[in-house]
Amino acid sequence: MCSACRARTSVAEASTTALADDLLDAFATGRLTDLPSDGDPGLDEDAAYAIAHVIHERRLARGERPVGRKIGFTNRDIWAEYGVDAPIWSHVYDSTVHCADGGVAELSIGGLLQPRIEPEIQLHFARTPPASLDEAAILACVDWIAQGFEIIQCPYPDWKFRGVDAIAACGVHGALAVGTPVHVSDVEDCRRRLRTFTITAGNGVESVTGGGANVLGSPVMAFAHLALVLSNQTRFDPVRAGEIVTTGTLTRPVPVAPGETWTASLEGIDLPGLSITLT
Repeated sequence: MCSACRARTSVAEASTTALADDLLDAFATGRLTDLPSDGDPGLDEDAAYAIAHVIHERRLARGERPVGRKIGFTNRDIWAEYGVDAPIWSHVYDSTVHCADGGVAELSIGGLLQPRIEPEIQLHFARTPPASLDEAAILACVDWIAQGFEIIQCPYPDWKFRGVDAIAACGVHGALAVGTPVHVSDVEDCRRRLRTFTITAGNGVESVTGGGANVLGSPVMAFAHLALVLSNQTRFDPVRAGEIVTTGTLTRPVPVAPGETWTASLEGIDLPGLSITLT
């Protein structure tokens, strides 16, 4: 590599590291920060995932263990509101994933930045899934599914950003509450029902509605998108057996605060909802 190329590479790596460290500090201290894309108008998706990769490595170094992935912005209905035009993804960790006991969960959100809640479907993989659009082949690798809530957070003022900024900010992932697992074999015509079910979630004051079709046609197709994206990303491993994947919000996201209790109920699929109290 020529000296000029080495210099450009060194500058780019230093910028990536500095942006990753700034975002990690924002999350740790509860402060808002500037958009990476404002400082670098040329920031593209690959560079944003490079920032996310540095953050991932930092989290591994401090002892966090990745247990799966989150997919964001699979719901096209919210793209215009958030200024994005494609789904994104990030890791989820043992420090951010919480399993409900008997369909009831309690989750602390006091340390999250501008938290919002999203009802989602989680897929748990018993076998490593293919990078394919074949729903049946993907679902054959899933042992159980669940309905849960993802709490997303944003380090940028007023939730205003570009898609690359959301990628860099850990896919705006904050926490994930996973509801009661149900074996795929116990859900009659599971593939069709994941496409057609509906959901209502609320806190007694506000409610939102949606359904499986909202996330790229089905939670399984949302995963198919992720698998194909990962097949072209050399920094990251594909989804493996044992991972959980939360497939994107079935409704519009809603701002939340400590003291609220949110419940969800589903129609058209034999899958229990979840009640979550935020502290």
